[in-house]
Amino acid sequence: MVLIRSYGKNTELLIDRKAETKNFKLLHKWGYAPMLYATFNNGLAYEFVPGVTLDENTVKDPAIFPLVAAMLARFHAIPVGTEKKPILWTKLRKYLSLIPSFYTQPKKRTRFEELFPNGRQSLENEINYLQKSLEDVDDLKTVFCHNDLLLSNIIHSDGKVHFIDYEYADCNYQAFDIGNHFTEFAGVNNIDFSRIPDKDFQVRWLKLYLNELRVCTGDKTEITPEEVDCLYEKVNKFILVGHIFWITWALVQAEISELDFDFIEYASLKMGDYYSRKPAILP
Repeated sequence: MVLIRSYGKNTELLIDRKAETKNFKLLHKWGYAPMLYATFNNGLAYEFVPGVTLDENTVKDPAIFPLVAAMLARFHAIPVGTEKKPILWTKLRKYLSLIPSFYTQPKKRTRFEELFPNGRQSLENEINYLQKSLEDVDDLKTVFCHNDLLLSNIIHSDGKVHFIDYEYADCNYQAFDIGNHFTEFAGVNNIDFSRIPDKDFQVRWLKLYLNELRVCTGDKTEITPEEVDCLYEKVNKFILVGHIFWITWALVQAEISELDFDFIEYASLKMGDYYSRKPAILP
C-alpha cells in the first residue's frame, strides 16, 4: 500500500523538505524507514507502515517501551561525522524570528500579549539562558535525532516499533531527543504533564537505551549507575529546552497553520510546565 502525504500550507517556513527527503533515504538505507517512492512539489509518496500508533497508556507498556528505547538507540548510532553540529539553537532562533509581532486575528493577538507581555523578548531571554546554562554541561553527545518523537509518530506491530515522519530529523543533542520523547508522554490534545515519566521509569528506560546503544556501537564496557544518572540529568535539562522549542514552533503555527488546533493554548500549557520544572532542574 502507498501513502501520499501533501504538505501543509506554509510549512516550508518550519521544515526543510529537501532534508526530509534525504532523511527518508538515509533511514531506509539503515532499515529504519519505509520505501520512499516519489517526491512532489507539495508532498511525498511512500510505503505504508502497518500497525497502531502509541498512546498515553501503551507508551509505558512494559512490552513496548523497551522497543522504543532500543529503536531510538539505533537511530542515534547512525554515523553523522565529527563535523556535524547540533541544529537546536539555530533552529530555535529561526522559529523565534518567525513569531509574528502582530497576529492577524485579534483574539490570538490578545492571548499572545497576555502570555508574553514583552513579546518575543521573554522567549529570547529563556533561549539565551538555556544555551548559556547547557554550555557548561560536559560531554553532550551529538547524534542523528528524530527530533519529533511524539506518540503518533511511533507505530507498534507484531512486537516491533517503527518511527515515522522525519520532517524534523537532523543532527542534534542525544539528550534533547530523549527528553523530548519523555515530554510527549503528556499527549497533545488532552495534555497532562503529570504523565511525564518519573525518575524510576526514566532510569529503567535509559538503561535499556544505553544497552542497545552499546550493541550498535560495539562498546563492551559495562553500564554504570553514574553513567545512567548523568544521562538522566542531561535529559531533564533538555526537557526544558524541548518545551521552549515547541512553544516557539506553536506560536509560529498559530499564525500560519490552517489546522483546527489551538496552538497558543498549547504554547501556554507548555510554558506553565516549563516554569514549574525550571527551578528544580536549573536553579
